[in-house]
Amino acid sequence: MSVLLPIRLGLNIDHVATIRNARGGAAPDPVRAAMLAVEAGVDGITAHLREDRRHIRDDDMARLKLEISKPLNFEMAATEEMKSIALRVKPHAACLVPEKREERTTEGGLNVVGHHNQLKPYIAELNSAGIRVSLFIEPDARAIETAKALNAPVIELHTGTYCEAMHDGHQNKIDLEFERLQKAAELAGRLGLEVHAGHGLDFATAEKLAEIPEIRELNIGHFIIGEAIFIGLHQSIIQMRAAIDAGRARARPRA
Repeated sequence: MSVLLPIRLGLNIDHVATIRNARGGAAPDPVRAAMLAVEAGVDGITAHLREDRRHIRDDDMARLKLEISKPLNFEMAATEEMKSIALRVKPHAACLVPEKREERTTEGGLNVVGHHNQLKPYIAELNSAGIRVSLFIEPDARAIETAKALNAPVIELHTGTYCEAMHDGHQNKIDLEFERLQKAAELAGRLGLEVHAGHGLDFATAEKLAEIPEIRELNIGHFIIGEAIFIGLHQSIIQMRAAIDAGRARARPRA
């Protein structure tokens, strides 16, 4: 029987910057938070540079690239401005997400089917620059097949609907959404795509998703930063890592 690799944990530090920007000034510094997170054992740092710069700023991205010792994942809308910044900063990876000014957080997956023609050359340019492209999409077969056709090596499955069902406690909905994620991950694995997942995850939902054998990385931000208020950033990361590892220990490779 093949042995499954551990799941990587990526920390999104956007909301450290949210707290900083609420008051202005330089503190708390998201780059310092990223460096502490790396010391605590995260495998990568994610930062979303939004059009309106509501949390992460341009200089944050430049400093993160220079100062952290783990891969930087640049979460971004598929705009010309963001592409120009990505090509200048040269992060390890770029995760393309939908973005609207009025949303509080990313709502749903990128419409890769409807925007295939615009995304194709955009992704090709990032790939050519050595930036590993990930597409944040719904757990949907057409979206996954389109991601493959677009030559994106990675997909990140939107887990928000599953997490909302877990919060509401509706078992039928929980089972349905978990099955959607399982089937999506299995299809992506068969197509040769690397599978990541994220959005709305906490200790319980991350542990459960870690049972899906194709998932190689979970990206989590808001919950870990929120827990850090009560137990500290280091301990919040340690507990999340333990939850993910517990779920992974129950995972079984596909036959």
